[in-house]
Amino acid sequence: MSKPTLGIIGGGQLGSMLAIAANKLDIKTIIFCDDIDAPAQNFSNEFIHGDYNDQNKINEFVSKVDVITFEFENIPFETLNEINKSKPVLPKPSVNRIIQHRLAEKDFINKLNIRTTRYVSIEKKSEIESVQDMLPGLLKTTTLGYDGKGQYLIEKIEDLETLNIDFSKGYILEKLVKLKKEISIIITRFDNKKYEIYEPVENLHEEQILKYSKIPAEIENKVLEQSKLWAMQIAEELKYVGTLCVEFFIDRNDNLYVNEIAPRVHNSGHLTINAYNVSQFENHIRAVCKLEQVALKKISNAKMKNIIGNEISFYREKKYEQNEFFFDYLKKEIKSKRKMGHLTTLIK
Repeated sequence: MSKPTLGIIGGGQLGSMLAIAANKLDIKTIIFCDDIDAPAQNFSNEFIHGDYNDQNKINEFVSKVDVITFEFENIPFETLNEINKSKPVLPKPSVNRIIQHRLAEKDFINKLNIRTTRYVSIEKKSEIESVQDMLPGLLKTTTLGYDGKGQYLIEKIEDLETLNIDFSKGYILEKLVKLKKEISIIITRFDNKKYEIYEPVENLHEEQILKYSKIPAEIENKVLEQSKLWAMQIAEELKYVGTLCVEFFIDRNDNLYVNEIAPRVHNSGHLTINAYNVSQFENHIRAVCKLEQVALKKISNAKMKNIIGNEISFYREKKYEQNEFFFDYLKKEIKSKRKMGHLTTLIK
């Protein structure tokens, strides 16, 4: 039986690493992206440039592939749903419809009796004034936004006077927890109750952008088991196919909260490329292309550092030890808060 050709929507670093993993498995990849300079084209077999609403380009892309996946969740649901009528899109578009909207996502999680932080819908400024018990809180746009974009920390009601917030958009206000640490679970679901699940990753953010990740996470065993259980519950309820990340908060009393779900491979899982026998990217390819499920085996403890903005210049010149693995995302333009690469270090 011949292997399928995989279409990947989105051409950033996650698309690059998916294409590399696919190549290892002799899977041909075609990248479709609205960025003419998309770095993933350096690693794929073919690249199609076009707007995500350009029907002619979409048709060209769909005609050349057998199955389709995506590297980020903010592709219009209508686009994915239309594509899914002719070629399978995995994970399925209905997953994105939930997770693209932060209120719908939180409601979905709560209906599973899984704890999240307290939250409330906000449509106008005066509504924040009536829920001051939710402060300090984080005000987020209900759609779009990542790496801190579209987010506002409101510690007290007076902060609204100095923040330039466009209330023509919908928002969700999330009450801050007294944070001890953040972790994530990377899980790949192949089929009904068939999983490969990585150990929890401990994460540290700077200016709401992930800066460091490490395994093992320094957490209590009950938190470890609960996080895995909740991640499996979420993946099963979504009937998910592919790799999924669930991000968690742990408060100072070791209570666990789901922060958000990422329906894709995830930044905190980059260290799986070097620390496991099968990376999150390879497992995603295996699941969506219906290849053999391989039991996970951890090779080493590890830490990962995101290389942001101008830091990349130093790392492009640096000499590396045998336990260090540098990945340059090959982005043409350096921007101050842009992820430009990462460095994984294996730890004995």
